[in-house]
Amino acid sequence: MALVCWLLSAYVYVILIRIILSWFPISPHGSVAAVAGFLYLLTDPVLGPVRRALPPVRLGMMALDLSPIVVIIGLQVVASILPC
Repeated sequence: MALVCWLLSAYVYVILIRIILSWFPISPHGSVAAVAGFLYLLTDPVLGPVRRALPPVRLGMMALDLSPIVVIIGLQVVASILPC
């Protein structure tokens, strides 16, 4: 059970790193692009369905994607239910 709790926590960190990387322009040929691609590969299967169900909130000329917040809250709820 401790492994599941650790994996949930690690996944939250992966999502947070993806959020931070999305704030910066990434060169498509750099090593950061490879890391970002791997993070997208890990997180898109979970974030994609949430993103389709909850479209981004328009803020003037910007859009705020709330799917990472919803997924992180969901993971925290699951972690609180498990006996960690």
